[in-house]
Amino acid sequence: MAKQIVFTYEDKEYTLEFTRRTVKQMEDEGFVAQDIDRKPMTLLPALFAGAFKAHHRFEKQDVIDKIYAGMPHKDELIGKLAEMYNDPIVTLMEEPDEKAVKNVSWEANW
Repeated sequence: MAKQIVFTYEDKEYTLEFTRRTVKQMEDEGFVAQDIDRKPMTLLPALFAGAFKAHHRFEKQDVIDKIYAGMPHKDELIGKLAEMYNDPIVTLMEEPDEKAVKNVSWEANW
């Protein structure tokens, strides 16, 4: 099961999550996780906003900014968001189950 952060803001429930699609979308938009140490003012809020793309992609940026400003324990929040962001990348490199392996084979010709 995918990792999620669930919270309520102004009587609306939000579910934050990253998927392969949303991570790719963020990369296409120029997000580079390795740059967080160099550009924290830009990329930490972008990481938070990116987590809305899976379930709340039409939420306005000013609402997302207000939610972020009001979130307590931001250091823990950012750590959890980074872990969530990394999960779809890890699944991309996982080995398939044995049933799937039987359907695909490959070899190098050099």
